[in-house]
Amino acid sequence: MILVTGGTGLVGAHLLYHLSLENETIKAIHRSTSNLEAVKNVFSYYTEAYEQLFQKIEWIEADITDVFALELAFKNVTKVYHCAALISFHEKDYRAMRKINIDGTANIVNFCIEKNVSKLCFVSSIAAVGKALPDTLINEDAEWDIEKSNYGYAITKYGAEMEVWRASQEGIPVVIVNPGVILGPGFWNSGSGQLFKNIFNGFKFYTEGVTGYVAVNDVVKAMLQLMNSTIKNERFILVAENKSFKNVFDVIAENFDKKPPTIKVSKFMSAIGWRFEKVKYWFTRKRPLLSKQSAESMHAQRFYSSEKLEKALNFKFEPIAKTIALVCTAYKNKK
Repeated sequence: MILVTGGTGLVGAHLLYHLSLENETIKAIHRSTSNLEAVKNVFSYYTEAYEQLFQKIEWIEADITDVFALELAFKNVTKVYHCAALISFHEKDYRAMRKINIDGTANIVNFCIEKNVSKLCFVSSIAAVGKALPDTLINEDAEWDIEKSNYGYAITKYGAEMEVWRASQEGIPVVIVNPGVILGPGFWNSGSGQLFKNIFNGFKFYTEGVTGYVAVNDVVKAMLQLMNSTIKNERFILVAENKSFKNVFDVIAENFDKKPPTIKVSKFMSAIGWRFEKVKYWFTRKRPLLSKQSAESMHAQRFYSSEKLEKALNFKFEPIAKTIALVCTAYKNKK
């Protein structure tokens, strides 16, 4: 029996669709506030029989920080896909991220050890990968340096990875995937989905920062292949292509037949912006639209290598231009 955490998120929902095509029994954890219809909506992008496939999943109301609820969720479980996480660049969310990303993962690991599961797959992030020297590709061997990755989300994802490695030391085979920016349909008000929504609505700004991108279905495909392989106790960067924000924004706009962003945001403008948002937060308590870390990330130029995965599985990534076209079509048809 398979257990999926974070099943109501982008990766988890697409993973559940692909798992539902197989014959294994599936459990998925969801919180009381989760939107299960969003998962069903993801299924509908791929098949008209989405209702039947959705019904194959046994949904269990639980939180990964709730040990008692997890006890029921782990009954008869043999494989675990741990996708649940809190993603935020807001400094006020740091404690919550530690509780969910680190403590929650520790709970998942403890149950995997107690129940002696056959394998655990953890969805981490390129945020938890070390930063390479200038003009060099970042790979899985890049040394983690908290001085260079000292923002909350990166710290908590790295801390979560340490918990997963603890499972491997206790005899549980594990695989960790570190995706770049994940592009996929279904969640238009958060993550990369909001980016598509904003550009459709005429977003005008861009920077020349560079990062790695990957299709959500490539993330899922890699996870499934790794879990069904003999590979264990390894981590893999999942990046199809390294692209500038400007290039990605332009391709999205082109697919929407919209005017591409034309206003270049300088580092100086970003620095003013996050400070202004911080001051505004002090007075209004409204969540800042820009933080110091997100402002810096917009201008960083980082290039990642997925050579390890490509060699291990003879893996072929979907071109990002094709991914963007598919997501744009989904947005126009189902927005």
